[in-house]
Amino acid sequence: MVLGAGPMGLMAAIELLKAGHAVDLYERDDRIGGMSATFDFDGLEIERYYHFICKTDFALFRLLDALNLSHTLRWVDTKMGFFYNGRLYQWGTPAALLAFDGLGLIGKLRYGIHAMYAKSIKDWRPYDKLLATQWIRKWVGKRTYAVLWKSLFELKLFEYSDQISAAWIGTRIQRVAKSRRNLMQESLGYLAGGSATLLHAMEKFIVRRGGHIHLKCGIDRVIVRDGRVAGIVVGGDEMPCDAVISTAPIQYVPRLVPDLPRDFAARIDAIKNIPVACVILKLTQPLSGNFWTNINDPAMAIPGVIEYSNLNPESGEHILYAPFYMPKTHTKWMLPNEKLIDEVIGYLPRLNPAFRPDWVLARHCHRYDFAQTICPPGFYDMLPPMKTPIQGLCMADTAYYYPEDRSINESVNVARELVRVALQELSHD
Repeated sequence: MVLGAGPMGLMAAIELLKAGHAVDLYERDDRIGGMSATFDFDGLEIERYYHFICKTDFALFRLLDALNLSHTLRWVDTKMGFFYNGRLYQWGTPAALLAFDGLGLIGKLRYGIHAMYAKSIKDWRPYDKLLATQWIRKWVGKRTYAVLWKSLFELKLFEYSDQISAAWIGTRIQRVAKSRRNLMQESLGYLAGGSATLLHAMEKFIVRRGGHIHLKCGIDRVIVRDGRVAGIVVGGDEMPCDAVISTAPIQYVPRLVPDLPRDFAARIDAIKNIPVACVILKLTQPLSGNFWTNINDPAMAIPGVIEYSNLNPESGEHILYAPFYMPKTHTKWMLPNEKLIDEVIGYLPRLNPAFRPDWVLARHCHRYDFAQTICPPGFYDMLPPMKTPIQGLCMADTAYYYPEDRSINESVNVARELVRVALQELSHD
């Protein structure tokens, strides 16, 4: 049994079927895809949360090739912006950095050198022990950190902003830095038809190989007898199985498996997450020419906006995402979606003075409780093993991408490793 029909769960099912195993995949949602799933946004099928592809996403490229989807991959020369001190700057190139008047020459040089250094790192394990904020400040200086980094950390991680490992932030710098056509031009990818193109192909593979996907069908409990998985309970009915692979957020595992040893459950509970409320707007025209605009403005409580249509123009619409990352203890988390949407719309004239509210054709907001794992120094050692103390029960979620960024590419990588661990255990039974 596989729990969760996001990209990781789908990939796990594919790997199990290829290995000759029967697979049933259970998903609480009414659709496959998890955070990559699409929804009907005023007549447009679009992803709930934005995704992009980088040139180092090799596991994804191999999967696309295996599913005969390589022809759907598109590369676009994208632009980046930075809103600071009431002004929108071009960003992401040496020329833009030199033209930026928010820093002196020394600060700019230190920032550029740090980015180049991060791009060259091959082993991130030593950086797992370092604090990200200290590591960055050491390289770029206090002033440059305050201008370019401080608000991004605080608006995404809040009270955890000074508790994050350098490996976590470094791999994010590296991934985007390596997705360039040349020093002056960033190049990012998308799939024609969006992530749904890949998700539907994975679904077809599973069904054709005899696998079964059960939607709107979360399990109630994993049955454990004599220390090993004996089955699952779904809708009150017991169903036998040899093994369970969970790709749902690991925080659900102790609830689904009450027989899990307390010390192992405590290790799971120690892994924290930041939720997100992601506002999506359909506009009559683009706000800017940028795909991504980072924001450092005390009057704006979002770390940036993502104009997805400047990466993927095929829909013919102008789509903007604006994420509010915040702990559930934050008073703003209790606001209704409409209040958060209105807040974002209120920010847009600052980014583009020509903006008017009648540019907004449609509006929506999605929320997800496990958007960003908190990865402090030593996170490699904090993560519980994929193989749990219950025989036949293995688990992973986006925390296991560490130190890499959240992406479908890492879903593929982790799913393959998760299945390898599970099959290794089954072979020893």
